[in-house]
Amino acid sequence: MSTMQVANYRAEDLAELESIRALTYRYGLALDTFDLDAIVAIWIPDGVFDCSAFGLERLEGRESIRAFFDHNQGVMADQMHMFSNHIIEFDGPGEAHGTNYLYQDGHTHDGARICCLGINRDQYVKTDAGWRIKERTITPLVTPQLEGY
Repeated sequence: MSTMQVANYRAEDLAELESIRALTYRYGLALDTFDLDAIVAIWIPDGVFDCSAFGLERLEGRESIRAFFDHNQGVMADQMHMFSNHIIEFDGPGEAHGTNYLYQDGHTHDGARICCLGINRDQYVKTDAGWRIKERTITPLVTPQLEGY
């Protein structure tokens, strides 16, 4: 019989964990409401978004991330992102890493369906503005449907 190790968190740790989870939830809302500034704001200035496992790019820096999501907004007519199953571990003061699942579904302006089910592997840092993503690497868990993207 195996046992799972459960971290012992202090009350202040729980508030920090919720802030990190909320970061991803705000990101999903920004994606689905096509709020480009809010999408970009979740990363640190030299943050990384690596979606190369989907045959897309490894984006480095907010300007590169902005260009990617600006393209996304021009292609997508509608979309919905759901995040779940967060596992977050603290690495030290102001640093953490974690995973969460992504379910994304939507349609391009041309009517193609885009669907992705994946796992995000994240590195987080706490800044003066709160927790931000330092690096997010997304990997598919199910073969993505990207034709037409």
